[in-house]
Amino acid sequence: MPDIFEDINCCVCDNKNPADFKVLYQKEKFSVVECNKCSFTFIPPYFRKQISYENYKDENVANAVRNGNNFVKIERHKLRYDLIKKYKPSGSLFDLGAGWGHFMLTGQMLGYDVYGIEISEQPYLYSKNDLKLPVDHIDFFDMKEDKKFDIVTMWDVLEHIDKADEVIAKCARITSKDGYIVIQVPQIDSYFAKKHKDNWKMMGLDHVNYLGKKTITQLLKKHGYEVKTIKSSFEIKLFIMYTILPLLKRLRGDKKQTQQQANNAIKASERQQYFNTFTQKPLWKLKLYMKIHNLIYKTLELLNIGEEMIVVAKKVS
Repeated sequence: MPDIFEDINCCVCDNKNPADFKVLYQKEKFSVVECNKCSFTFIPPYFRKQISYENYKDENVANAVRNGNNFVKIERHKLRYDLIKKYKPSGSLFDLGAGWGHFMLTGQMLGYDVYGIEISEQPYLYSKNDLKLPVDHIDFFDMKEDKKFDIVTMWDVLEHIDKADEVIAKCARITSKDGYIVIQVPQIDSYFAKKHKDNWKMMGLDHVNYLGKKTITQLLKKHGYEVKTIKSSFEIKLFIMYTILPLLKRLRGDKKQTQQQANNAIKASERQQYFNTFTQKPLWKLKLYMKIHNLIYKTLELLNIGEEMIVVAKKVS
């Protein structure tokens, strides 16, 4: 029998005793475990050995992104800056895991001094060459620590990274005094996660960390941050690509497929192309679409409905 608790370590409370962990969910290709001491939920290192993000998105996805509409993406990211501005209306901003760069592009347009890194090649090339952004193609752990930033952001990044405590520790070292860290991650104690349990669509081998309000607060506090707010986030774009599209595929094809099976069969480029159909409209329609989008987003946030959470924390020590 394989020892799935080999080299196990809780990045929140530093628990290393295999006897203090339990298997919470048993999936086909991996197990999800919970720390008995602090309730942090994650996938053990045993199952994570083959995961790499250097080629996380291919050229087909890049072309689909290139064919999309940046207006919609920029307007979507302005919602994030509405929150950031409440704490830091200006200053230097470092985006860890910059992706396709549209968050950085929006920040640049709003007057922030932006810089980011991206380990996956195609998103890096797009943000560097297409959007002309100051992005480097390096691993975060290899990045120099000779500059401090007023704001450090991670949007749907921390859940992918092994040794999340070391990531937050390095973030703390590059956050300026009285600076802020802003993180969006899937929320394991959300209504949707509790309802769907091991069938939750956010649960997969590429997501190693499953944080809740308690554990993200404890992790950040350990590294000198004080949480100022935690807000629910319901990403409508992800809902379209990861819920609506698989549902349509099931209705049009094999209705015996589960939602998870339908999801697994869809390529990333197909998801992006499907989302593009919502954005390739006349500008007046897009503006109307974004007004409706923002109203829905803010209403769900107010009602604390979402599969993810946005955490804002201040560097206090």
